[in-house]
Amino acid sequence: MDPEYVAALDKAATFKAIAPPTTVTEARAIFDNFFVSAYKTFLEPHLPADNAYVVTDHHIPVEGGEIAARCLVPMVDDESETFPVLLYIHGGGFSLGGIEMDDYTLRIRCVRHKLSVVNVDYRLAPEHPFPTPVNDCYAALKWTASNTSVLRGDLSKGFLIGGESAGANLSAVLSHMARDDPFFEGRRLRGQYLCEPNICHYAAYPETLKAKFRSVEEFPAMPTLSRQAMERYYRWYNAPPSDPRFSPLLYPSHQGLPRAYIQAMELDPLRDDAFVYAEVLREAGVETKMDLNLGVTHAFYAVFPALAAAARVRENAERGFEWLLRREQPSASG
Repeated sequence: MDPEYVAALDKAATFKAIAPPTTVTEARAIFDNFFVSAYKTFLEPHLPADNAYVVTDHHIPVEGGEIAARCLVPMVDDESETFPVLLYIHGGGFSLGGIEMDDYTLRIRCVRHKLSVVNVDYRLAPEHPFPTPVNDCYAALKWTASNTSVLRGDLSKGFLIGGESAGANLSAVLSHMARDDPFFEGRRLRGQYLCEPNICHYAAYPETLKAKFRSVEEFPAMPTLSRQAMERYYRWYNAPPSDPRFSPLLYPSHQGLPRAYIQAMELDPLRDDAFVYAEVLREAGVETKMDLNLGVTHAFYAVFPALAAAARVRENAERGFEWLLRREQPSASG
């Protein structure tokens, strides 16, 4: 384990003393306190100037109601300039988190890359189990493609989707759905950002690939994501393990998907999801880059954002977005 991370864990008595939650209400309170609030506090001094971007909140119709979407648009001198577009889907095991979770990260990303961003607040399990989060995010993707004028967007400059953890899972699923949907003809996704993705339920690993999924057994009790926590999230989400809309590895074909940038954490039970998916995408002819962050665990960078390893994750992400937008090549380990 990264020595600086070990030292931070040793000092984090409150974090280490957290008892496993027994209800989703308890889980959300812990998540908001130790992941969301701490990360936003760290990022706040790094926010771009208020006049560098515009923030507007919109509501997107979905089956049975509506969801919120926070849109971020760069401000530049040329009022006719248009921008590539990103739909971003937050993580949190399909049951935690919300629109505030990545808000500051996305404001910084919007300005750094001159990238219009739609941050979607999909409905959460267990109140809204599978497939509601999939359907909500897909509605948001269609809304994004249909509302480029609101975003000053030009999809020919880039149309990206991305997220972390559960958000990466949903991004991978939607990349397949959009590939096969005539609705997106002429406005196809051009890139996907997948940070520590969950690509297949461990009960549905294909026999031909099962031996490659070692990390879920090697790291059952990591401080930021344990096997027990994974099983809790799976139970709340209540998705059939073999449904490709939950286990996108199981789609019959991965050909024709947008180029993918993937980040993995070495000590994450989901590490091998990233490795296997990168391999499968490459075999299908999908241009794929991946970075492996050594000595760290799932989403550690949100709990301990001041670590040098966390700074590397953040910079890898931004270099990954540059690559997805075809502006430069990231430093990649695979």
